[in-house]
Amino acid sequence: MHLRTTMLLASLAAAPALAQDSNISPTNKWSWGENLGWMNWHDAGSPAGSQGVRIQDTFLSGFVWAENVGWINLGDGTPGLGSSYGNTSGSDAGVNIGQGGILSGLAWGENVGWINFDTAPTLQQYGQHARFDFGSGRFRGYAWGENVGWINLDDDEHFVAQLCPSDWNGDGVVNTQDFIAYLNDWAPKHARADVNGDGTVNTQDFILFLNMWASGC
Repeated sequence: MHLRTTMLLASLAAAPALAQDSNISPTNKWSWGENLGWMNWHDAGSPAGSQGVRIQDTFLSGFVWAENVGWINLGDGTPGLGSSYGNTSGSDAGVNIGQGGILSGLAWGENVGWINFDTAPTLQQYGQHARFDFGSGRFRGYAWGENVGWINLDDDEHFVAQLCPSDWNGDGVVNTQDFIAYLNDWAPKHARADVNGDGTVNTQDFILFLNMWASGC
């Protein structure tokens, strides 16, 4: 059976309860698709935010609500490879965060089909590949849905941002545990520790995070 057919048969349409609330900003929570309308990354679920998007270390999880087409699933939070979704079956599809914050993988909308975050390499060359900017704590670039066209994450006024970028472990508070979590990423030069987005993990990233951490949220 063709991979796309196999994935389409998977049960991605339902919205299972997530273990943790969204860590997307309740203010900066919007992306835009010409054929999708406004896409809310925070308020999915009842109570609001209980099923919204969550930024994990190396992947995304949760749901976006698009006003024209309904739910879009970015991943169930249990990637088959441990740190990333394999995107080889519908049960293990989702969006990954790679080197330099580059996003990859597939999201699913029952009414729109697959949304591809592995957009053309030329977009990466010109700085428009869908990505998470760890330094500013926001998403940038563009994703593509074959049935709905481009999704814009790059607008200067309406964008999607993390609730608190210095909350490195995502537990809702900024404390010593976040500093230790960042140090554990920075020492082995994990891609996520490249907070200034220059493609390398070095002292400049450590200083930038230290300043973020000292400032709190």
